[in-house]
Amino acid sequence: MEKSIGSRLTPTRRGALKTIGAGAGLAAALPRLIGPAGAESAEPIRIGFQVHRTGIGASYGHWYDRTTEAAMKRINAMGGINGRMVEIIAEDDGTDPKRGAEVVEKFATQHRCDIAYGTLFSHVVVGSAPRAAELKIPYFVVSEGHHVAAGKTNRWTLQPGITDVKSQVQAMGPFVVGNLGKKITMIYPDYGFGYDHRDFFPPSVEAAGGEVIAKIAIPPTETSFTRYFPKIPRETEVIYHVMVGPSVLTFVRELGEFYGPNAPALFGFIDSLEAVDLATPGLEFLENSHFWEGYPRYAQANQTSHDALYRAAVGVDANGASVTDPSDISTYGHMFGCWETLNVIKAGMEAAGYKGPEDRIALIEAVEAMTEWPHSDDYPQGPKLFNGRTHQVFGPQYISRVEGGKLVVKHTAGIEDTLYPDEVDYAKMSF
Repeated sequence: MEKSIGSRLTPTRRGALKTIGAGAGLAAALPRLIGPAGAESAEPIRIGFQVHRTGIGASYGHWYDRTTEAAMKRINAMGGINGRMVEIIAEDDGTDPKRGAEVVEKFATQHRCDIAYGTLFSHVVVGSAPRAAELKIPYFVVSEGHHVAAGKTNRWTLQPGITDVKSQVQAMGPFVVGNLGKKITMIYPDYGFGYDHRDFFPPSVEAAGGEVIAKIAIPPTETSFTRYFPKIPRETEVIYHVMVGPSVLTFVRELGEFYGPNAPALFGFIDSLEAVDLATPGLEFLENSHFWEGYPRYAQANQTSHDALYRAAVGVDANGASVTDPSDISTYGHMFGCWETLNVIKAGMEAAGYKGPEDRIALIEAVEAMTEWPHSDDYPQGPKLFNGRTHQVFGPQYISRVEGGKLVVKHTAGIEDTLYPDEVDYAKMSF
């Protein structure tokens, strides 16, 4: 069922990337009279939010939804976009690619949305992006997969608010080999997101002098994992694990039960623990193990004012749980991409002077022309470098260690550690 989220207008200030004139505050306060889009400013900007409310992505969808609402409220409180309020039209795609394409079509033809936005799981993005291009509706994804930067989508599809797996694992390989061990076994989900890890992590390991000695793919719908663990070679020094879906807690518990105190070093992607409480009984064996985090779940000792503002806006406490329900653990390592993507959309629409669907191409071209965004309240995860040719953003990556049941950041990989040669130039493609 569709959901519309609104917010009362209380204009205060513009973000760092504003592009409209000094009269914007008055225009925002009186949009029906003198808004930048004239009489059209009474109409809200409608953003179609493709959200995983059900299916294996539901835990992410819950927090993508919450973050999207918080970002929308903040944008509207600052006067909206070009003096117009933002309205979110949400549709559940069931974490299913066929349904995802149908949702994109509903946004374009039924809900009269200006753009589509929000998708996480890579197979849903790949299944939905062609329909977005056919309907000529901008499709801003928050997915992490390498499919956009690899040229597997189209010019209508952009990923400007979250880094991709290729850049992430490229920055992780040297740390793993240099600090944990050289002989590595990978355990990953048997679909596109997992294949990105399978394909891009080994080269980074080899370049650092290590070796991936085994790759174990597990179906994302699996509910028990013990039968896979005997496939791990005895000489393994590091287990690299990245699992997703509702059974991640079972996975990490069973891994601990299988090894007991004699486990190899563990390096996980936080996907294996998103929405999972580290204090859950059975997870004690994770103590001193390391995780990649897209954005540190626990507020660090050197917490920035940007993180404090963002954390409060989305209603997350210092431990990464909902302030109203400590058992509701956030997907903090990924959901920031919704906040940052919506701020990119805002900046792009303002740069393009966006008034309506006739300006969709101008919006994409405006975002393609952008190159970087500063570490700020709009981009609390860190500074960003955007590649308009590949439609992919690059940013810092964090490596944390479990200490006393909490994740403590031990290493931050800079943007320069995440860059790789272009594989596509969307800006040369026709619309």
